[in-house]
Amino acid sequence: MDSRASAFWVRFKANRWAYTFTILATLTVGILIGTIVSYGVKGKEGQKASDATPLTIPAPQQLSTTFSQISKQLEPSVVNINTESTIKNPHRRRSIHPDPDQDQGNGEDDSPFQDFFDKFFGGPGGQGGAEAGNIRQRSLGSGVIVDSKGYIVTNRHVVEKADRIRVKLQDEDPATPGHDAKLIGMDQETDLAVIKIDMDHPLPAAKLGNSDGMEVGDWVLAIGSPFGLQETVTAGIVSAKGRSIVPNRQFQSFIQTDAAINPGNSGGPLVNMAGEVVGINTAILTETSSYAGVGFAMPSNTVAQVYNQLIGPDHRVARGSIGIQFQPQNPAIAHIYGSGVTVSDVVSGSPADQAGLKVGDTITSIEGKDLKNGDDLVADIASRKPGSKVKVAFVRNGKKQDATVTIADRAKLFAARLGDEEENQNEEAPKASKFGVTVRNITPDLADRLGIAAGKGVVVQDVKQGSFAEDVGLNRGDVVLEVNKQPVNTPDDFTKIESSLKSGQDVVFLVRPRGARVQDGTIFLAGTLP
Repeated sequence: MDSRASAFWVRFKANRWAYTFTILATLTVGILIGTIVSYGVKGKEGQKASDATPLTIPAPQQLSTTFSQISKQLEPSVVNINTESTIKNPHRRRSIHPDPDQDQGNGEDDSPFQDFFDKFFGGPGGQGGAEAGNIRQRSLGSGVIVDSKGYIVTNRHVVEKADRIRVKLQDEDPATPGHDAKLIGMDQETDLAVIKIDMDHPLPAAKLGNSDGMEVGDWVLAIGSPFGLQETVTAGIVSAKGRSIVPNRQFQSFIQTDAAINPGNSGGPLVNMAGEVVGINTAILTETSSYAGVGFAMPSNTVAQVYNQLIGPDHRVARGSIGIQFQPQNPAIAHIYGSGVTVSDVVSGSPADQAGLKVGDTITSIEGKDLKNGDDLVADIASRKPGSKVKVAFVRNGKKQDATVTIADRAKLFAARLGDEEENQNEEAPKASKFGVTVRNITPDLADRLGIAAGKGVVVQDVKQGSFAEDVGLNRGDVVLEVNKQPVNTPDDFTKIESSLKSGQDVVFLVRPRGARVQDGTIFLAGTLP
């Protein structure tokens, strides 16, 4: 080391502060270099952690805006319906020696549509416990408000035979009992009903759509209260159109969907992507009473036609008929009789009979509109008002002919058909009885079917819930032959005898049960008039 360097270090050491600062600076730089080197080594070992991108939460947005918007729009118009009914004398009498080829039932539950719901909806609604020999039955369903004045469309099977109907609105507390509703009218053929609740303010009404515009594959939503769960929305598509699932029910052509429909959905709306009601959910095809991928809704176009008549002065649906019967067309019939609707029966005295139509005639058009099948014929004629006239073209023995036919009221024309409440109407208005039973005359056709002499007895048309008649076991379709040994051959006879009886007197009915044959005989039904 030369003298100059030696002198520098002597002076440097003499300056203690400079010496100390230099030492500290050197150590700091060393520590920093060591940390950077160490971090680089560790970074190579844990490369995945350093490359990870932090998670971020996006701003809220609706991914299925159409479904959610429709749900919000329609839910206030969909209601929950609870009904209560009392079934007295639960061990009801059945027909004696029933004929397996005849329609069988247990009196008031014997409509063909009830059999349908036993199969397609797993039987009737749940029921409460027995009380004093009575069964308190409760059912649950849905409905949709179609008029802000409180008019609601639902299914007939939801509200029929109900002693009390209660409606809960979606914006109300589920614990509230709901609003009492009154029944405006029902239609058995389509299983539709109209009820009404009275409110002090307008209600949100759903908009009806045109079901004819729906196509297979279109998206739809089903809204209702399955299993009592209010405001439930399910989505699916239209699986099929014009689906007939009930034999011999000519006015039931359903929209089929795979949107989940379960017990409790009955009466709720099927909605398209425009937020319009295109159907009323009615039934499911199931073996377990629960959704199995196939549901059915009554098309809105049919709903509108039925609704407009049920809110009318008569509160019933009048359908036109010309009084013929036919069988489904098949190639053999078409080959022998020609294409169209071939007549298999003409009701005696009916408009078709009066116009000269005969068995074997093949109807080809109505008012110039060609017919593809029997459904086209029924739809056209049924939509026409009784009393109007229509031109019918047909082929007889290979020759084209035509006739002008006057439309009749289908219910009155086919009044002899038992088991159909809407059709069991006679030309005369039925007379009510304080027994709680309505009876009507036995027509010649009905007498022939029952195997009894014409003009003997009256047929029970309706039995009031909780009435004396129900207590003793009278059922719709029974034939009353005598009351307290006095012959009953007309409703007037029945009323006259009834009016002469007082509270506390014994009453004995001689009855031929519904479905019983002549050889099965008659039975007595008796009780003390309350």
